[in-house]
Amino acid sequence: MFRWRRLTPLVLVFIGLVMITWQVRAQGTPTFSTLNVDLWPEYDAPGVLVINRATLPVSASLPVDLTLRIPADAGEPNAVAVREPGGTLRTVNYTRKIDGEWALINFTATSPEIQIEYYDPALVKQGKGKQYVYRWPGDYPVDSLTIQVQQPVGAQGMTLSPAADSSETGQDGLVYYTKRVGAVPGGQTFNLQVDYQKEADTLSAESLQVKPSAPVTDAPTTARSLRTALPWMLGILGVGLLVGGGLWYWQSGKGKARPEPRRRRRTSAAAESQVTDASGDIYCHQCGKRAGSGDRFCRACGTRLRVG
Repeated sequence: MFRWRRLTPLVLVFIGLVMITWQVRAQGTPTFSTLNVDLWPEYDAPGVLVINRATLPVSASLPVDLTLRIPADAGEPNAVAVREPGGTLRTVNYTRKIDGEWALINFTATSPEIQIEYYDPALVKQGKGKQYVYRWPGDYPVDSLTIQVQQPVGAQGMTLSPAADSSETGQDGLVYYTKRVGAVPGGQTFNLQVDYQKEADTLSAESLQVKPSAPVTDAPTTARSLRTALPWMLGILGVGLLVGGGLWYWQSGKGKARPEPRRRRRTSAAAESQVTDASGDIYCHQCGKRAGSGDRFCRACGTRLRVG
């Protein structure tokens, strides 16, 4: 007669090993607490600028290797970066491998906040109509996915499918449509279709350049003369203050030489908060958007850039 009692301990051990293995695999799969995707059609280049901002859980063990898919037709990503504790975006090294219609972007995250940007050329034009389909490939589980679409300058009748949950006008005067998707399990894709009407092929960034509020004219002759003499007046005043201060210091009996205290090197607040990466690109300290060459104001939120 077969005795099941002898096998019971072995069965329990087997079940325990299976559960431990499953837990280890589950813990080894990264999860994004939040994933915010910005879609900017026809912003500063033809196609759609896609900005992915993901946040790892506080409990995540760092550093962690991540592999995210972007469309192969997008070419090299515009930026792969992590946000350091001080708020600075720092670019990181990555590898790119083609896998069918996707490009696998592999990198190591040393901070819980990561950002990947790329230009997707998959914007379809049919007469005045423009259409774009964004697809999240489900590389990792996401607790909260939010997608925001910027309506280009000159565009009308923008619609999202699934429909947007809200819309608002940003500080740059452009309308932004938001879709709050919520939790998306790992391996599950999510598609968002964007449609709008636009006659011209102009780019939004061209209309968002900061311009003077009034024409710049030459100052009157009197004001120009005062402006020319002011540096000399300030220089003479400064020399007088230095001489007078030196005489007072000497006469007060405190003019003995003292060893000069060691001065700590101090970095200006602008330099500390300036958001740059290893390639020299500048990012807005207010919203994190990448600035173009020669910009003095953020094209997204209008904040004056802190350029060193």
